[in-house]
Amino acid sequence: MKTITTRVVTALGGLLLAGAAQAEEGKLYLFNWTAYMDPAIIQAFEDKYDVEVVQNYFNSLPEMFAKLNTGGASQYDIIVPSNYYVPRLIETGLVQKLDKSKIPNFDNIMDQFKNTDYDPDSDYTAAYQYGVTGIVYNTETFPDAPKSWSLLFDPEVNPGRPFGLMGDGQVSMGAACAYLGYGYACTDSEAWKEAAKLLLDTKQRGNFSGFVDGTPALQQLARGVTHVSLSYNGDYLYYREENPESFANIEFMIPDEGTEIWVDSMMIPSGAPNPELAYKFINFILDPEIGAQLSNYNYYSSPNAAAKPYLDAVLTKPPVTPSDADLERLSFTPSLQGDKLQMFNQLWTEVQSR
Repeated sequence: MKTITTRVVTALGGLLLAGAAQAEEGKLYLFNWTAYMDPAIIQAFEDKYDVEVVQNYFNSLPEMFAKLNTGGASQYDIIVPSNYYVPRLIETGLVQKLDKSKIPNFDNIMDQFKNTDYDPDSDYTAAYQYGVTGIVYNTETFPDAPKSWSLLFDPEVNPGRPFGLMGDGQVSMGAACAYLGYGYACTDSEAWKEAAKLLLDTKQRGNFSGFVDGTPALQQLARGVTHVSLSYNGDYLYYREENPESFANIEFMIPDEGTEIWVDSMMIPSGAPNPELAYKFINFILDPEIGAQLSNYNYYSSPNAAAKPYLDAVLTKPPVTPSDADLERLSFTPSLQGDKLQMFNQLWTEVQSR
């Protein structure tokens, strides 16, 4: 996921548990994105199983990965990473295989989120929510906006209006690759080099406002600080529904050149203190009505096929549910490892630092 909102006061948000020795029976330790869980769902789970859920939060995948690498794999029962970090978590031994016999609701997950490239045979993941990264823009500023990344990368299309890019390196590089004709999910080193050069040229334009993710990008648009940026469809819909006047002239776009579809999944860390409770939680979230309640709360798409009858109508159409035509333009962000990851990090560091 991706949302970085302030809908929930996260008293434990930055707190890393001191160690596995402090884990207690009857407590589930959940490590999730900020404001990505309906508090009523947590309360219902606690009441059903007579347990306490201890929530901790991360705002980026590198933050999550770093905490797991420094002891978190034995401090949390459930983590909720995005698809392209899953192979990295498996390769480093930070997560354990799922015993699906303990998750009878696993069959509710849509087929497209089973046996994926990032987790063949769904050995480690149970899909939680999914969404799309796209362009958000001011329709008054760009009344004839092309359905294209050119709104960000072509100075003739946007000659002077402030704009932002996403701080997630793979998303911004993917957008540049798509604009250049290499497709969003490009992994070719020469394509990356061209994309990095485009991003550097973009940064040097006088109307580039900086790298910003998710909700802050929407807040900047609403205040008129920027006129076009990147954000997530669920965050966009939430703010449009909650602040219709501020977002009356802001639209969400899936560019024709392609963009990212992502899925966040529930995984059990390798040293989870209460794995049996983790299985109960995963199965609880995959209940049809609970799955719908989660999406109705955070405005993201449910990968739970059985949840569809319980979803609010606004979640069954764009921008939350992409059209068939837009689905053909969506790609998962590729998972990078080894030399590929090292090269990408070098290019992205150069883009950020210059």
